[in-house]
Amino acid sequence: MKNLKVVALIFFLQIAFFSTKTVAQQLGYACLYSKNLCGQRVSSGKKLNCAALTAAHRTLKFGTVVRITNLDNNESVLVEINDRGPFTKKYLVDLTPAAARRIGLNYGNGRVRIRLDIVIE
Repeated sequence: MKNLKVVALIFFLQIAFFSTKTVAQQLGYACLYSKNLCGQRVSSGKKLNCAALTAAHRTLKFGTVVRITNLDNNESVLVEINDRGPFTKKYLVDLTPAAARRIGLNYGNGRVRIRLDIVIE
């Protein structure tokens, strides 16, 4: 049953990824969660899974799916908002390491310019 849910979620996210209609767009910078936070509880009550494609945003509802696009290399990833933050105003989102890798962000470069498109609210 769990595998069926995972397959359904992947299918749903692929459809959403190829959708061209977006509700809203934001420009800013993305940064990475601290490695020390992996496994800790986040604002939604879930544990932070650093292998999952999730992110923190200050105002978007939990469960919102957004497309994060690195404006330097045009790589993008779909993530689910499941936490609040970042608490530094200069950043728009905190990304898990798995999500960050998909767009070319790592602990070495620290932050990237991004566009955030809301796909599913």
